Amino acid sequence: MLRVATGQWSRRAITHRSRPSRLRHLAACLLLGCAAALAQGSALTATDAWVRFTPGVDVAAAYLTLHNGGARALTVTAVSSPLASSAMIHETRMVNGESAMRPHEQLHLAPGETLRLAPGGLHIMLHLKAPTLKPGQEVPLALQLQDGTTLAVTARVRPLGAG
Repeated sequence: MLRVATGQWSRRAITHRSRPSRLRHLAACLLLGCAAALAQGSALTATDAWVRFTPGVDVAAAYLTLHNGGARALTVTAVSSPLASSAMIHETRMVNGESAMRPHEQLHLAPGETLRLAPGGLHIMLHLKAPTLKPGQEVPLALQLQDGTTLAVTARVRPLGAG
């Protein structure tokens, strides 16, 4: 920037941010970016998670309600549990008057959408490592999202007949 000083041109120092100031600015931007990523990852919530108790079998079905409280669509791509050798999203449908179960690839939730996994529809099929579930026991589940984040959920085992 140039200015007139006593009738002559003089050069005024152009001010730049100092190095510490630039580093603080960069750190603040990074923190905001991390906060935004964490907020987006926490946009998916799970409530009323439970597992149906069936004595003596090594498979179980888990049910829950998912809600996308964020501004972007979310996709659940996989499920796992340390108590199961495998866990898959399944869907039960009526085909020719009979109940048929099949794998369901992914769960897509639009912004603001609530999706209920319930008996007779979508559920999480757990192939248990051992048939040891008991009513009242907690079953940890991990829902993997397409963006790489994981939602940890705890489902409580309900007695047979409780829904």
